[in-house]
Amino acid sequence: MGKDPAAPDASPSALPPPLLCSCPCHSQGPSAGTAMAAALVGTALLVGLLAGLAGTELQQTTLHPLVGRVFVHTLDHATFLRLPENVAVPPSVRITYHAHLQGHPDLPRWLRYTQRSPHHPGFLYGTATPEDHSRQVIEVVAYNQDSFETTRQRLVLLIGDPEGPLLPHQAEFLVQSHDVEEMLPSMPAGRFLTALGGLWEPGELQLINITSALDCGGRVPLPIEGRKEGVYVKVGSASPFSTCLKMVASPDSQARCAQGQPPLLSCYDTLAPNFRVAWCNVSLVDKSVPEPVDEMPTPGDGILEHDPFFCPPTEATARDFLTDALVTLLVPLLVALLLTLLLAYVMCCRREGRLKRDLVTSDIQMVHHGTIRGNTEELRQMAASREVPRPLSTLPMFNVRTGERLPPRVDSTQVPLILDQR
Repeated sequence: MGKDPAAPDASPSALPPPLLCSCPCHSQGPSAGTAMAAALVGTALLVGLLAGLAGTELQQTTLHPLVGRVFVHTLDHATFLRLPENVAVPPSVRITYHAHLQGHPDLPRWLRYTQRSPHHPGFLYGTATPEDHSRQVIEVVAYNQDSFETTRQRLVLLIGDPEGPLLPHQAEFLVQSHDVEEMLPSMPAGRFLTALGGLWEPGELQLINITSALDCGGRVPLPIEGRKEGVYVKVGSASPFSTCLKMVASPDSQARCAQGQPPLLSCYDTLAPNFRVAWCNVSLVDKSVPEPVDEMPTPGDGILEHDPFFCPPTEATARDFLTDALVTLLVPLLVALLLTLLLAYVMCCRREGRLKRDLVTSDIQMVHHGTIRGNTEELRQMAASREVPRPLSTLPMFNVRTGERLPPRVDSTQVPLILDQR
């Protein structure tokens, strides 16, 4: 291969002289140099980490929930993906969210989170109470299940008081044709309020709360098309209830619902067919009428007043329980002793004995019995002392039909037990 004329000469004579280092790490030996190098690498890594953290920008959004009004915030995929403008979110993107109160592992008690699937957006919704009137910071972490990237967002909630008139007239409806994720967006909620306006007295309607039916004790529906979980929608207004709504919540309608019949509805159902409402579950609350205050009981001194009809029991006279104790203990012991004596008499004193049996038995029977025993003993002695050849039938391998015996040299293990008969 040819040499590039423009390349510098790589001969040893053309190399520059080595630089002499007078740093203390070289002068102190190889161990000190290794420690110094490790310290420099660690410092570089720390500086790089701090620079990366400083370059990470945390998204922050300020929201203004109102006390007594429903609050809905949508966690959209496009917000966390940081896509350019006019670029749609790919439908195959899967993102899940985890939201919690800053410094706490979970959300505040008034705020809930829901997401149907990683392909759908998430929702933070709820209704703040007067006790929650403060500044709360919600941290949201988005997990991209395709690229395994995480994005953080901080939501600053400045909970304030609502403006406008109070909403003393409140009604809650069970919408069976929708899930909670389908009612949280502004468009379905606005259509519901518009349709409900035909059943209410003229006035502005406000959403107070939206709750899933599963959170109120409902059952998970079967996986059949058209079955929904259901959602409770609470609406408030400054205008009073209409006659139609009052008739739905009347005792007559409740009695019909208990019998499985539809309630009384004197007006046209403007919510149908877009919203299927369970009219037997409608509840009306009128806060314009003050509730009667329960009288607090006055604490007394703890002493009961004199009652002429109360007759306290008199003092009981002293009793001697010695007699009862003796009767309880001695009677069972005496009965047990009598039974023991009776059993001992039967077992020991009522036996006949051998002498009595011999006297009762006749002499001929006694002689016969003794003769049998004597003859038996004599036969046994004679059988033990006799020496006669052993019967052939008791010998091994004896042929009963021919009377032949096998020779002793034949291995009896090789001879069948039953010989062939000719």
